[in-house]
Amino acid sequence: MAVLTIRDALNQALREEILRDENVFIMGEEVAEYDGAYKVTRGLWKEFGDKRVIDSPITELGFAALGVGAAMAGLRPVIEFMTWNFSILASDQIINHAAKMLYMSGGQFKVPIVFRGPNGSAFQVSSQHSQALEAFYANFPGLKVVMPSTPADAKGLLKSAIRDDNPIVFLEQERMYGNKGEVPEDEDFLIPLGVADIKREGTDCTIVARSMTVPLALQAAERIQTEYGVSVEVIDPRTIKPLDIDTIIDSVKKTNRLVIAEESHAFASVGAEITYQVMDHAFDYLDAPVKRLSCAEAPMPYAKNLEALALPDVDKIVAAVKDVCYL
Repeated sequence: MAVLTIRDALNQALREEILRDENVFIMGEEVAEYDGAYKVTRGLWKEFGDKRVIDSPITELGFAALGVGAAMAGLRPVIEFMTWNFSILASDQIINHAAKMLYMSGGQFKVPIVFRGPNGSAFQVSSQHSQALEAFYANFPGLKVVMPSTPADAKGLLKSAIRDDNPIVFLEQERMYGNKGEVPEDEDFLIPLGVADIKREGTDCTIVARSMTVPLALQAAERIQTEYGVSVEVIDPRTIKPLDIDTIIDSVKKTNRLVIAEESHAFASVGAEITYQVMDHAFDYLDAPVKRLSCAEAPMPYAKNLEALALPDVDKIVAAVKDVCYL
């Protein structure tokens, strides 16, 4: 095991996969000579050169399209968006081409491509750079949507995504690149897509959290245990689509209560889908209504105090658990 940041775990995964498979290459804005806007691709251009790590013009639609075509021709591109907010400019290629090509070609064209980069809020970057887009992309058949919350998950999931024959939307969290954790050094360390992880076991309430809200949920669970004696289970789906709903259902059947903490907006969200599925499959096990915590239904404010008010935090998660436990 090595202690790495999420940034370095992603870098390690990319390096290992470039070495393992000559068809893997990286393309995006400033990924090469500048080492990446968030230094995830640090050192890779110097080691592997211009054909494996490619700086693109500032044209998301253009280099996403190049990536889709390269994937159809048998390569395995990793396309970095400097922020997933900019992916909206390339959404035609992601949604109308990458996601649909296998189906529309009758299975003749696979599209083994990974679109990756920072998702969600950063610190005071305001409305156009603070959107959590997982529910948007998860709505379209043909795409797999992945959201790691730890360095080990980041490495194992990214390696699995690169080896997958389907288009993958890989959403990292901009605030979390510096978070540290133990990471297996095995070059064949993989985490299968579509498998949730129980980050903390408990008996009295389930919290389903993803990406940025996972460490917040874990902190809240510790506080609730200490202050109220309530045992909280924390589940990280890790993959939004396909969603491992069985692990969530099994947990709810055990704890009889559910809180969902997400950074995205509440309307038509991943949390809304999980809520429906729990109501459909485990309604008789619920001892309280499902409680959801989401971003405020407004564009993200720039002001630091308003930004904090808009996002889920430990105090809000503690209050939600107290609510469903009738404390």
